[in-house]
Amino acid sequence: MSGKLQGKIAIVTGGLSGIGEAIARRMAAEGAIVIAADLTADAVTLGEGTLLPFQVDVADEASVARLVGAVTARYGRLDCVVNSAGIGKDIPFLDTPLAVFDRIIAVNLRGSFIIGQAAAHAMRRAGGGVIVNIASVSGMTGNVGRSAYGASKGGVVLLSRVMAVDLAQYNIRVNVLAPGPVDTPLVAQMHSSQIRERWIEQTPMRRYAAPDEMAGAVVFLCSDDAGYITGHVLAADGGFLASGLTAASA
Repeated sequence: MSGKLQGKIAIVTGGLSGIGEAIARRMAAEGAIVIAADLTADAVTLGEGTLLPFQVDVADEASVARLVGAVTARYGRLDCVVNSAGIGKDIPFLDTPLAVFDRIIAVNLRGSFIIGQAAAHAMRRAGGGVIVNIASVSGMTGNVGRSAYGASKGGVVLLSRVMAVDLAQYNIRVNVLAPGPVDTPLVAQMHSSQIRERWIEQTPMRRYAAPDEMAGAVVFLCSDDAGYITGHVLAADGGFLASGLTAASA
């Protein structure tokens, strides 16, 4: 039986770790050829198979151009792009160094813009495609200690909505997945045991998600089942946005 993404050509940034890795593996299992584009990858050429590593720095325009150029030269088109590369840090606003703020914005927001624009040019030439940007519930509510991370992810949400409006005429759909707390290496670095307890307390489902639960949502957004969905923000958050992590609960 064919998968939901049978024959699709996809790029997943941040595809070798955490949510990105889960998405890349699930998309490949659903029949796509997936380029797992990641800063940690060794490969700078495309190999054989259905899950291919490729080195990219999403904040660098030339690096992204090399990635998209390699994919379109090899396959002649690009059907799906998932922007999952990201970094973060929990730090009070008054203690946030400008260099930290700039770096988080560069990877999370600027990177989504660079990848999205390069992908959209390729998709327009091919007659359409799908872009899914990974944001966060921290881009939708004022979570404590998230001035840089929250600003970057809030920017991703609004950027995606504008992309959806601008690109609809080219048959390019753009949507956002906004995860709540998910067990990933990045979250393990950001969440102390005390912070983890707060997130669980404020999440009605009382647990962190597994990365594969995010992957299933992305497969849906990339599939023909979501063919009339664009400009949408899908919060996969266990009900967190109905409650929220606030300074008062810190």
